[in-house]
Amino acid sequence: MVLGRVIGTLVSTVKHKDYNGLKILIIQPVDEEGKPLGQSFVAVDTVQAGVGDLVLVIREGNGARQIFKKPVLPIRSVIVGVVDEVDVERRIEKPLKLSSGQV
Repeated sequence: MVLGRVIGTLVSTVKHKDYNGLKILIIQPVDEEGKPLGQSFVAVDTVQAGVGDLVLVIREGNGARQIFKKPVLPIRSVIVGVVDEVDVERRIEKPLKLSSGQV
């Protein structure tokens, strides 16, 4: 799964029949602090996300086929959640001090 920010919408009048009636959004992958990571991509929206939303996206075809209950589907990325908050605990681990003679 990928954390991403919705940065736009995609409109297509000519498309594969499996895309009929689906909303397609443009996603910018981000890290847990919201900083952009890598290239943007498109994903089918299943949760009524909108521009500016932080979303959770699956990026593999088998998951998409399971969500849409179709054995064959030309969809790879699907938005499966709108993220309200990301809380990451930051810990600084101190190295263990070994007494002399220990490895």
